[in-house]
Amino acid sequence: MQVYVNGEFCEKEDARISVFDHGVLYGDGVFEGIRVYAGRIFKFDEHLERLYESAKSIDLAVPLPLDRMREAIRETVRRNRLPDAYIRVLITRGVGNLGLNPYQCEKSGLIIIVDKIALYPPELYDRGLEVITVATQRNLPEAVNPRIKSLNYLNNILAKIEAINAGVEEAIMLNSFGFVSECAGDNIFAVRKGMILTPSISMGVLEGITRNVVIEMARGKGIEVKQLVMTRHDLFIAEECFLTGTAAEIIPVVKVDGRQIGEGKPGTLTRELMEDYHRLTREEGVPVE
Repeated sequence: MQVYVNGEFCEKEDARISVFDHGVLYGDGVFEGIRVYAGRIFKFDEHLERLYESAKSIDLAVPLPLDRMREAIRETVRRNRLPDAYIRVLITRGVGNLGLNPYQCEKSGLIIIVDKIALYPPELYDRGLEVITVATQRNLPEAVNPRIKSLNYLNNILAKIEAINAGVEEAIMLNSFGFVSECAGDNIFAVRKGMILTPSISMGVLEGITRNVVIEMARGKGIEVKQLVMTRHDLFIAEECFLTGTAAEIIPVVKVDGRQIGEGKPGTLTRELMEDYHRLTREEGVPVE
């Protein structure tokens, strides 16, 4: 594996950064996860736009202009020779002292990793997930805004710990008002009376790239999509439920907090969207070469 670290390529075993990097000390930085399908980088521009927006929001200087960032990512993919892969791009605050002041860090850091990823076991895409609501609440937008894809993922990790300890793969997080926000690592959708429902961005939701793709695909099929305030009741009475994310893609949910969703198996519309999404990922994208 070839890893890009601050302008140089190195072997996985030699990929190192300073222990004084504020990305390590404080989780001060941002990241993106991007997929490569059949030698094409899917939704490349959208991911980079979100990366730069996240950096802007925390006043973090991106070490490369957009054109050079694009080429650095493509070159990392080329060197790893994986036609289907997952790209992780990280921008750290850089090396500083043990104080909190980010402006004492001399230069931000850039890491690009290309590898395989499998967020859930393959059989769950056929059988469907069981998920639970956890006690850990989603970050307030007034605190660490969930729209910033930051290196500080402790909020999500705490929710994931609760899910794993309960014997399930994923956790639903509520916001401080008790409304459905998103899962520890994915956005959430419900199907009800021919409509697709999903929590609005104002509920403390990361504006997922795959989330937006699914909304566009559904509307292209003539299906009404509503982004609104949702409670657990809306999930319990849903006919179908599914999660979306760059790593997860689209995965069905068949049980929420012990309540069976629909017929207890992946729904028809969910399966259609999964097929449409897989087809789209093979047709669109920026060529690596």
